[in-house]
Amino acid sequence: MKLPRLPKRKPDSHKGDYGRVLIVAGSTGMCGAATLASEAAYRSGAGLVYLAVPSTLVPILSVKQTCAVVRPLPDSGDGHLGIGAAKAILALARECDVIAIGPGLGFSAEVPGVTASVAIPLIIDADGLNAFADKPDDLARGPAPKILTPHPGELSRLTSERPDRKAWARESAERFRAIVVLKGHETVVTDGKRLYVNDTGNPGMATGGAGDVLTGVIAALIGQKLDPFDAAVLGVNIHGLAGDLAAKKFGEVSMIATDIIDALPFAFMRRS
Repeated sequence: MKLPRLPKRKPDSHKGDYGRVLIVAGSTGMCGAATLASEAAYRSGAGLVYLAVPSTLVPILSVKQTCAVVRPLPDSGDGHLGIGAAKAILALARECDVIAIGPGLGFSAEVPGVTASVAIPLIIDADGLNAFADKPDDLARGPAPKILTPHPGELSRLTSERPDRKAWARESAERFRAIVVLKGHETVVTDGKRLYVNDTGNPGMATGGAGDVLTGVIAALIGQKLDPFDAAVLGVNIHGLAGDLAAKKFGEVSMIATDIIDALPFAFMRRS
């Protein structure tokens, strides 16, 4: 299929016009995932990124972050989301255009309460998906458009694994009433009807944090008013292209997730 076009920039617009992104991420030992997602969102054109984290992590993320606005969430006392976090996240979401939840979050029983009630487009990744392992059909609840971004291991916790990746992704999209981005070699994006198989990327991207970068890219594109399916397709393609550009500079063996972020501006310029 033909790739969607990048959002148009208006000469008289302020940067803040390009979408407010809320990223709910991070836990003890996993602050890097939150940082990667928020930095990728900015590199992908987000106007403003709110990074919501368990309150004990705020001092760490405030130092690691230069551009993101760090917001505290109720904490369990050990750097994970505590009781009342869902209510706080929903309040923050009212100020934003899109929410991404899950990178480095650790298990939280608060996640389903967010996904069932939030009204803006929603990306669920990593531990956000793992929160539904016991009740996967709860993923279909809620009024908001949803994008699920599992790797095969995460999707297999929600539904029986299928050898045909296209069929597996399509059936999952239909079951969960969502857009599914099944990551891996030739990432599959489908809403149950439309289907895109990506042709960018390389084995060097099988490195910790690469998925967190993808979450930030897709969130930023949705924040710029792209249709969620188009944002998923374009985000996957540009993320893979950035990985290809990073591989040319650093090699597949030595590539790390921050290299993909550093290559995002050049990937976007190639797609403009």
